[in-house]
Amino acid sequence: MKLFRMAAVLAVLAGPVYAQMPNINLMQDAPSKTAEEKAADAEREKAYKETLKKIPDAKAANDPWGGMRSDPPKQPAAPKASAATSAPKKTKNGTAAN
Repeated sequence: MKLFRMAAVLAVLAGPVYAQMPNINLMQDAPSKTAEEKAADAEREKAYKETLKKIPDAKAANDPWGGMRSDPPKQPAAPKASAATSAPKKTKNGTAAN
């Protein structure tokens, strides 16, 4: 009975361990490419690189909400104050109000 319990525990623990093992295939599935296929791949790669060179560089800022913003509100011009009116007002105790 003790042997049966040990076998059951090992079987329960072996399931997750087996599931985590990587699936390694050391055999090559497909044959290597022929010279014609390699030449076709090289030509395709060359055409791809040439088309990448034709794409212009994006220099403009990407601001999707730029057209939705309005200009900032303009500040009204403050009236120029004379020296007499710009003096700090005095409080009852004689100090300047802050």
